[in-house]
Amino acid sequence: MEVHREIFEEPEEESGSPVIAYAADMLPSMSRPMHNHDRGQLLHIFSGSLLVHLEDRSFFVPPDRAVWVPPRIFHRTTNTKLAEFRTLYIREDLCTKLPDRTAVISVTPLFKQLIMALMSTPRDYEEDSPVGRIARVLVDQIGAQPVAPLALPLPKAERLRSLCERISSNPKEMPVLQEAAGLCFLSPRTFERRFKAQTGMSFGRWCRQARLLKAVELLSDGASVSDVSFELGYEGTSAFIAAFKKAFTVTPGQYLNGEVA
Repeated sequence: MEVHREIFEEPEEESGSPVIAYAADMLPSMSRPMHNHDRGQLLHIFSGSLLVHLEDRSFFVPPDRAVWVPPRIFHRTTNTKLAEFRTLYIREDLCTKLPDRTAVISVTPLFKQLIMALMSTPRDYEEDSPVGRIARVLVDQIGAQPVAPLALPLPKAERLRSLCERISSNPKEMPVLQEAAGLCFLSPRTFERRFKAQTGMSFGRWCRQARLLKAVELLSDGASVSDVSFELGYEGTSAFIAAFKKAFTVTPGQYLNGEVA
C-alpha cells in the first residue's frame, strides 16, 4: 500500500481523530532532543534502526519492531543509518488500556498491514467509519504484541552513567569489575551494590545485555554473524550465536527475520 501524501506532513496532535498517522525518514546521524507528546506514540521502524533514550534507560529498535511511548514521557531519538519510520499518535483516552511503560514490541504481519492501511488514507476520518474501526483495532494490537528484550537501564550517578555510555558505544572494550570500580573511584563491593541498586542488574549481566544490543544494531545494519562476533569480542561465531539464543530464544538470523518467541 502506498502512503497517502498527507501522512508525510507534520501532524497536529490536537486533532480529534483517535489515531493520527505520520510517516517520515531520519537521515544518518540525525537526532531529536528530549521532548514529549500529549498523545501516546508508537514508532514502527520500517527500515533502518533507531535508538530511543529516556532519562533512565535506552531502547534499540531494529527493523520491523516498534517502540511504544506513553503520553508525556520525555524521550529523545538518534540513529546511525537512514531510518524510515511510521508513527501512530494515540489519543490519550485510548491509552488507558495500553502499557504505562515504554517498551519495544514485535510487529506481526497483521499488525504491519493495519499500520500501512491507516497510512494509506487521509487523516480526516469519522470514528465509526471503516478507517475509524481500523484505528481501534490498531490500538488493541499495540497491547497484544510481545515485548522484545531490547532495553538497557542506565544509572543516575554521573560516574556510573558515564561508564555505561562508554561501554555501550564500544562493548568490545569491556572493563572487568575491578577496573570498572576503579574508574568510578569505588571499591568493587560498593560499586556492585550501587550499580545494581540503580539499574536492577549486576554489572556483569548489564554488560552482556549491552553487548547483545550492540550486536542487534550491527546485524540490523547488515553485518554478518561472523563479523559481529569478532567485532564484539566473542570467542567465536558459535559462542555469539549461543549467547544470542540464550537471550532472545532464537538465532540472530531468525531474530532479524521476525521469528521472535
